[in-house]
Amino acid sequence: MFESARLPQNMDKKTFKKLEPQLREALLTAQLPVVEKQPFSTMILVDGLDGAGKGEAVARLYGWMDARHLVCNAYGEMMDEARLRPPLWRYWRDLPPKGETAIVFGSWYQTVLRDWIYKKIDEDAFDKALTRIRRFEEMLANEDVLILKFWFYLPKKEQEERLKHIEKKNVARHVLADWAALKHHKKASEAGEKIILETSKGYAPWFVIPSQDPEYRDAALAQTVADAMKLKLENGEPHSIAAPPVVGGLKRETAVDTIDLTEKLDKGEYEELRDKYQKKLSDLSDMKSLSKTGVVLVFQGNDAAGKGGAIRRVIRPLDPRIYKVHPISAPSDEEKARPYLWRFWRRVPAKGHFAIFDRSWYERVLVERVEGYAGHDDWLRAYNEINEFEQELTDFGYIVCKFWLAISEEEQLRRFKAREDTAYKQHKITDDDWRNRLKWDQYAIAAGDMIDRTSTHYAPWTLVSSEDKRHARIKVLKTICDRLEEKL
Repeated sequence: MFESARLPQNMDKKTFKKLEPQLREALLTAQLPVVEKQPFSTMILVDGLDGAGKGEAVARLYGWMDARHLVCNAYGEMMDEARLRPPLWRYWRDLPPKGETAIVFGSWYQTVLRDWIYKKIDEDAFDKALTRIRRFEEMLANEDVLILKFWFYLPKKEQEERLKHIEKKNVARHVLADWAALKHHKKASEAGEKIILETSKGYAPWFVIPSQDPEYRDAALAQTVADAMKLKLENGEPHSIAAPPVVGGLKRETAVDTIDLTEKLDKGEYEELRDKYQKKLSDLSDMKSLSKTGVVLVFQGNDAAGKGGAIRRVIRPLDPRIYKVHPISAPSDEEKARPYLWRFWRRVPAKGHFAIFDRSWYERVLVERVEGYAGHDDWLRAYNEINEFEQELTDFGYIVCKFWLAISEEEQLRRFKAREDTAYKQHKITDDDWRNRLKWDQYAIAAGDMIDRTSTHYAPWTLVSSEDKRHARIKVLKTICDRLEEKL
């Protein structure tokens, strides 16, 4: 979930200074009509890791918005008044009226997160708590409360440096607690991922904010709040909201942008590794324990990135009786008449078999998003639906391997032209391929969001540099062998 948030998104002070008046104007333009017309109230939850600058960001937000219609509610350990009541009571008590905005520190997630980290509750209690929270947030949304949830993320090393700086300045009263939290960075991040996956809904979305750079962090927070309030004001109903792909003119860098496209293999090394991993895959597929699991392989990537070639190297050592390749294209009329996941549920393999998808259910958040075939709300809620679908597969014992094959825009052009010039490859190039090239940046943003929102511990994405086809094919084979070996 935090692949892109781990990347430092930098905004220099000059750019920020120029952007600041625009952010202030956008926030006030969104806030003041809400104050006047009172169509809904707003709750901004600020969560995440200690030392990420949550307080600084909120202080800036106060300076940019009309503070007369803002309230900051901070919650720590429950006092006697709250202990004598159900956990959600104090949040109900402090709900803002319509027209007003509440910023929430120490929200209903913090107690659950803390109890999980310190083993005061088990997994079943954790799941039940998240279910209660979902119901709570859904009711608020249906009663005209705009809920915006922000998770401020810091890599562990950066968090440690921040805490050292805070300790030197001696301005924080809770430094000891913050240092204790640092020891649980990994567990807190894992729990945060689960919380975000389970509770990010269209009516109460999570936004993961990379917090290494204070200027970018605060600009992203302000722009998202302004966009969400404006959208809610215009729409009048609970409405799905996406994080802005561009903040202050700077494109948000994603995990897809960081793929090293220079990786290569020479022919001799490639042939040696290909034979090694194909033999290994053949041996693993012959194991009796394969009958206890199914294998789902998903291939997505840029057009002409070599998905078909990688798939051919995977199936070569397999018994044809135990695998099926599913090339996915536009849905048929029969498929359009049913929920979009229906056609993929029909293709789920039996245990002991492989299902290989050349494109997949991820087209909902790629092609259908970019080309407008799926509405804004539809593709946004699809992330959760896809995660739940894949979790259902893995909970049943399946292995799900997902590959994003990446090439540069220049390499794609070269391959397109080669296809046009080669008779037996001409069927691979279509007018749609050329049209899609014109939307390269939009597809890059969609792919980055897809990786961020659907790379889970049970079904992680493997990002593959496919500029060199030999390197890509070996990485795919090795990854599948490693996952099978781990499971079997």
